[in-house]
Amino acid sequence: MPTSDMTSSQTTQAAARAGRTARLRDYLSLARFDHATKHVFVIPGLILAYALREPSLLDAPPRIAAGFVVAIAIASANYIINEWLDRESDAHHPSKHHRTAVSLHLSPGIVYLQYAAFAAFGLALASWLGTAFLVISAVFLVSGLIYNVQPLRSKDRSFLDVISESVNNPIRLTLGWLMMDPSSMPPASLLLAYWAGGAFLMGSKRLSEYRDITAMVGIETLTRYRKSFAGYTAESLAVSCLVYAMLSSFFLGVFLIKYRVEYILAFPFIAGLFGCYLWLSMLRDSIAQRPERMFRSRRLMTTLAITVGVLLALSFIDLPSLTALSNRSFTPVDMLPERDR
Repeated sequence: MPTSDMTSSQTTQAAARAGRTARLRDYLSLARFDHATKHVFVIPGLILAYALREPSLLDAPPRIAAGFVVAIAIASANYIINEWLDRESDAHHPSKHHRTAVSLHLSPGIVYLQYAAFAAFGLALASWLGTAFLVISAVFLVSGLIYNVQPLRSKDRSFLDVISESVNNPIRLTLGWLMMDPSSMPPASLLLAYWAGGAFLMGSKRLSEYRDITAMVGIETLTRYRKSFAGYTAESLAVSCLVYAMLSSFFLGVFLIKYRVEYILAFPFIAGLFGCYLWLSMLRDSIAQRPERMFRSRRLMTTLAITVGVLLALSFIDLPSLTALSNRSFTPVDMLPERDR
């Protein structure tokens, strides 16, 4: 769509916003309940906490149920403030200009009240799950403010936008861990691997958006949608994805060797998962631009299912022979054949 056409479309939308009043369901749509699939990143925290800590399961079901409700409530609060504060810039996006905050007239008072209600409910329920869970839930909420609200608004700064948005991944992992074992925190190596892995996902999303939107409407319209794109190129985004993947792999390797060496056998499947997602981000109109729809990719879901299955199996299968991988060992020269010396 040419820039002139986009401008005309925005004028029409502005007129529509002035003449249409939102209903209750329109306000509720700001919470993006359809994005709840992103909380799949909570599940590894549950599995790893159980496999590594072996906590009691007596109160696990109610804790897990309440924990997911908290995660959804806090995430919904972040989505509400996100969509409201992005309504002007989203008007320049080829698909996001259909969002409720862009296409309808909303009352600021109701929007902020809705945000406060979701945040208060989430934090109140989190307090029932313990101090640590409450603190991490509060960090989850604050991360949304840092990402969306001036004067920080990290989403407008190149590379920092990816790093700050992807912090939601280790936060979700920690929430899952605390649902299962409220007496400990996940290892730092696992959190850093999850953070860098999340940065890889967000970097792939930016790369897909950059390739598609610049081809459709040009770089100027893209930077009006999100200021951070002014500091990106397709090449820099591709390189950043490589760096994030390498960092995630490094920290993941540290975690695997240190805490359960059997997991090292799952590493090829994890690498395949990274490759599959990067491949998807290269496709036109990729689901990488809308992670909540990632379940629509059979290839990605098959790769993910196999990887999760392998990790689950290795969580309960002990392979003592692999402990040699974590021990220092050297091959003496006198053990080599004479011709190799």
